[in-house]
Amino acid sequence: MECGPALPDSLVLEIFLHLPHDAVLSAGLACRQWLAVSRDEFLWRELFYSYYRIPRSVPRHPASVSWYREFKRLFDCIPCEEVQTLTEHHDQVLHLAFSHRGHRFSSCSKDCTIKLWDTERPDGIISLVHSSSMLHFNWAYTQFSQFNADDSLLLVSGVYLGPHQSSSGEIAVISLDNYTLLSRVRNKPYDVFGCWLNESHLISGNLHWIGNITSCSVFWLNKAFQDIESENVNVVKRLFQIQNINASTVRTVMVAHSRRHDNPDLLLDYEAQSLARAQTRARTQRGGPHQTLRFDLGGTDSEEDGSGDEDDDDEEHQRRQGLSTRCRGAGSAELEAEATVARMMGRAYTKTPDPSLITPSAPGDGEDKTYLLFTTGSLTYSPHQIGIKRIMPDQMSTSGPVLGEERSSEEFFDSLDHVIDIHGHIIGMGLSPDHRYLYVNSRAWPAGCVISDPMSPPPIAEEIDLHVIDLKNLREEKMILRSHKAYTPNDECFFIFLDVSRDFVASGAEDKHGYIWDRHYNICLARLAHQDVVNCVAFSPADQELLLSASDDSTIKVWRSPRMVRLARSHAPRRNPLPTWLRRYRTPATTRSTTTPAVEKEEEEEDREERDG
Repeated sequence: MECGPALPDSLVLEIFLHLPHDAVLSAGLACRQWLAVSRDEFLWRELFYSYYRIPRSVPRHPASVSWYREFKRLFDCIPCEEVQTLTEHHDQVLHLAFSHRGHRFSSCSKDCTIKLWDTERPDGIISLVHSSSMLHFNWAYTQFSQFNADDSLLLVSGVYLGPHQSSSGEIAVISLDNYTLLSRVRNKPYDVFGCWLNESHLISGNLHWIGNITSCSVFWLNKAFQDIESENVNVVKRLFQIQNINASTVRTVMVAHSRRHDNPDLLLDYEAQSLARAQTRARTQRGGPHQTLRFDLGGTDSEEDGSGDEDDDDEEHQRRQGLSTRCRGAGSAELEAEATVARMMGRAYTKTPDPSLITPSAPGDGEDKTYLLFTTGSLTYSPHQIGIKRIMPDQMSTSGPVLGEERSSEEFFDSLDHVIDIHGHIIGMGLSPDHRYLYVNSRAWPAGCVISDPMSPPPIAEEIDLHVIDLKNLREEKMILRSHKAYTPNDECFFIFLDVSRDFVASGAEDKHGYIWDRHYNICLARLAHQDVVNCVAFSPADQELLLSASDDSTIKVWRSPRMVRLARSHAPRRNPLPTWLRRYRTPATTRSTTTPAVEKEEEEEDREERDG
């Protein structure tokens, strides 16, 4: 329709600048002039920064075509609407993992089962397709799973109950063709979890104590199964052996492939954000002291290894429940002397690091590099550092000597190529889809704290910090993200799994919620409610608008974006009135707003355009 005497566009724009976004869209339906003004780029730029409270120094996402579309993306494409609750598990659900195609996902639980689910039903309902119990293998529970590169095999990690009530870890490999068990691999400590190196080989860990607070962690490469025609070929090979000091151990391994750094999925303008942060830091320096990044590259004090007796089956039990008992008879002077001797032994018997093995990648560098990432430490038993070790091409299979390349007695231990210090207790790690960025959940130690006793780590914060590490440039790339919390003390801390999609990062928390942040703008966009601790979240690699969350309340919740919910219901035989993206939140992740039928009709037309291509 046409209005009466027209107001100047500048006056209409000035009025719209004082309205909330939903009122602007509603007013835009009044006449053609107001509709044109309601799509003004300057208007939506102002609405965008004020609504999401983003610093104006942060530029718009480089893949965005307009401020209006970018506002709608953050408002309408976040998987924050619960569409299904899966209740087939009967105890705490600990971990979720999608296949690379996104057509299946697996779940692990304290009920000691591994379950597989189908996500490709025509009606959009997720259904259980297989469940296996690991109780008959003497497992206590399943804790982690991962699909191999071609989605033909599933790695399942669990806690194995050994003699004398000791607990260690074990990895099982299951064929996804017929759900048969192909192999079982020892894994110590159990929170190493294990991971795939390639389609047919996986990495496990072993731990040998050689003193009260000194140990040696060994990484093993294992073939997932042994072919009948290759009985004489090795199925295992030692990769690395790392010395641990001050009661620390290697945990939580994962593999990063640098050849994926230039994948088109990487759409984030980190360079512009770095410039914006530099400007912010410069302003901070003028007003006060500069706070340095808690980041350490290249220290080798933690790269000291040891060896021990492989027949001690309850080493892990002693580590978990009795490190203090192990050290009870040793005074602080004796422990300090052991740490000093361990450092001397490490310097004398550790390979000299090769600086050429891990260097910041130059622009256009096409060399494929594979890195082993793991949590470790050098000051206390709490994992507070990330170790990085490059895996060379000749180490990608089990061919060759079982113990790896020959080494002299002066090269008993392997040095770490890089060490990143997080200055807190690490409780989660996740890679971006392109493997360039490592996201790390940690609970910070007090600033300036000094650790004098490795058995008494500093108190940890309730707030969880989400660090972002650039693995291409080997630096902390982003400001720390916060919103989620944890409450357990040092000796009861457990892993909270996070996941990263192209545009978002999500994490569980002990405050009974999952959280979603935008990777480019560093803002929290949604809170996902459960009845208990949220242990894990997982994005579908095929569609980042589908997210799963697993909780101690024994459920798996399925979350989809308002846009996808609206599109799915529009295909239903009998269509009901639906909320549109305007009914999301008046402020991000808080109160909801209402919309008018006219605005709803406009949104339905836009959805139809998106659906038609």
